[in-house]
Amino acid sequence: MEQQETIYAMALTRISNFNFQTALQLYREMGSAQAIYDHRNDIQDILPECSPRLLHAIRSWDDALHRAEAELEFASRHHIRILTPADDDYPCRLNECVDAPLVLYYRGCADLNTQHILAIVGTRQCTSYGQDLIRQFVKELAEQVPDTLIVSGLAYGVDIHAHRRALEHGLPTIGVLAHGLDQLYPAHHRETARQMLQQGGLLTEFMSQTNADKPNFVRRNRIVAGMADATLLVESAFKGGGLITARIANSYNRDVFAFPGAVGATYSEGCNQLIRNKEAELITRAEELVQAMGWENAAALEQAKRHGIEREIFPELSDEEQRITTLLLNNGDLPLNTISIQSGIPIQHTNALLFQLEMKGVIRLLAGGIYHLIR
Repeated sequence: MEQQETIYAMALTRISNFNFQTALQLYREMGSAQAIYDHRNDIQDILPECSPRLLHAIRSWDDALHRAEAELEFASRHHIRILTPADDDYPCRLNECVDAPLVLYYRGCADLNTQHILAIVGTRQCTSYGQDLIRQFVKELAEQVPDTLIVSGLAYGVDIHAHRRALEHGLPTIGVLAHGLDQLYPAHHRETARQMLQQGGLLTEFMSQTNADKPNFVRRNRIVAGMADATLLVESAFKGGGLITARIANSYNRDVFAFPGAVGATYSEGCNQLIRNKEAELITRAEELVQAMGWENAAALEQAKRHGIEREIFPELSDEEQRITTLLLNNGDLPLNTISIQSGIPIQHTNALLFQLEMKGVIRLLAGGIYHLIR
């Protein structure tokens, strides 16, 4: 049944022709892709605002289902995981976005729901100034918050420098692609991508045989912004993909940061514009971002883990902390997004509460982003 639901979700992405918001609304309204299939002839009764084009497309699934079955076989042969919003490993932060992808294809080993995720984006014409900023920032971030997952688009310029510095300093890093996992664009980054599979991964919403066409890059940018807690714009001209990603992050009510640049510097115009318009917070080093995000205790926790956290015998718990511990007591080990949903606590606040419970020695984070109650 689970595999069949995945096939229906894959088929739905093709039928909807990437009409993200309507397809996702329909999916959430119906509860599953298979339910949409079962009601394909009376969808308008359920979602009156559904476009005539989509209504017509939803009545015919045969070609899309055949393509989905072929893609499932391809994924199995190439160790690709297929994730839908119903899967615990699906990026939970994306679930908060109105245009989240119904299906993601993932190769790699990083936890897509780890506690700290930062998108680093910017121009493809990264200057020596930008490269120096990335080098120093990632080094400092790795020292202060060593579990941070770095997300970018594997493109030339800022993207590839962010990925490579993350690899250099031991941080996991995810490349979000604008094409299927049967190819790599640009091919020049193939060796970096190979390393990322061992220390992060590659993620896309596109099936194999999908080329890196221009519209796909903007679609890719919303995933970069949506799966991260915050977006950092390093360098950008007055127009550019990095600027688009930052503004998408703003639309998701995510934090946006930018490095300032010299007045008149072509590839700092976008950053300075965001800062001037209060669409991004100015930063000059990693410590400022860490403090703004409330991540400053992460390094202390890492140190405590290395030496073993001493559990308090009678820890004082807030009402919300008690709610989480009771949930784990009654249900056993759970991932972050399930804890957030079942406790009714917003996901970012749940993250902070889980951190405090770790510090108190009440819970432990297991492999795969699962939280375990220490009894």
